[in-house]
Amino acid sequence: MLLAIDVGNTYSVIGVYKSDALVGNWRISTTRERTSDEIGMFLMSVLNHAGISPGEIKAVIMCSVVPPAMHSIVNAIKKYFNINPILVEPGIKTGINIKYENPREVGSDKIVNAVGALKLYGGPVIIVDFGTATTFCAVNQKGDYLGGIICPGIKISAEALFDKASMLPRIEITKPKHIIGRTTVSSMQSGIIYGFIGQVDHIIRLMKRELAMKGIKVIATGGMANLIASGSEAIDEVNTFLTLEGLKTVYQMNSNA
Repeated sequence: MLLAIDVGNTYSVIGVYKSDALVGNWRISTTRERTSDEIGMFLMSVLNHAGISPGEIKAVIMCSVVPPAMHSIVNAIKKYFNINPILVEPGIKTGINIKYENPREVGSDKIVNAVGALKLYGGPVIIVDFGTATTFCAVNQKGDYLGGIICPGIKISAEALFDKASMLPRIEITKPKHIIGRTTVSSMQSGIIYGFIGQVDHIIRLMKRELAMKGIKVIATGGMANLIASGSEAIDEVNTFLTLEGLKTVYQMNSNA
C-alpha cells in the first residue's frame, strides 16, 4: 500500500492507496509544532482505526508547501514505518514542463495537481484549488505548466472582514438562501460565496480567452470546491482528492523509472 501526504498551509490531507484504489483518507490541521512522535502515533492510530496494518504500508510520497513542518513528518515516517519517503521536489520525475520564469517558485502541490489532472482528464486543463489561497493553474495537452493566478482564499478573506471591521462578526462559510441578505451574517455570507463564484467564473473566462485553446476542462479541488462549484458556470468537475491522485501518479512514475 502507498501512503500519500499533502501538507498544506492550513490542512494536511492523507490518503492510503491499494493499487489504484483510495482505501482511506483523513484531513487534519497543519501544525508546525507537532513532534515526530505525535505525527507517528496519529498515523498509526488512523490506520488501525481503518483496519489497515501499518506494516502494509510499503511506500510513502509527500508534497508540501510548509517547509518548517517537514522535518517532524519525515522523521515520523522513518521512525514509525521504517521508510524513507519520496518528496516531490526539484529533480523528481513528474512529466510536467514548468514554463514559469523561475520554476522553483511553483509549489509542489500545484505540480502534483497538474499531474493528477492530466492523468484523469487530459489537457488542456485549468485547475482551481480552493485552499488557504485560491489558485488557478493552466496546463496544456503536452504537459506544459503555463502559469496561473493566486488569490486570497475564502476563509482568510472572511477572517479579514472579522479582524479588520469592528462591527462584523465571525461567520460560518455557507451559502445563504438569498443573495440579498437581510442580516449582517447573511449579507457577509452572500458577499463571500457569490463574490468568489463571480471571481472564479470571470478569471476562468479571461484565462480561456488568453489560452485560446479548444476543449479546456476546468477541474476544482480543495476544501471549498463543492460549495463554490455548486453556483459556478465555469467549473466542469470537482475532484476533492486530485492532489492525492497526483501523488499516486508521481509515485508510479518514479517507482517504475
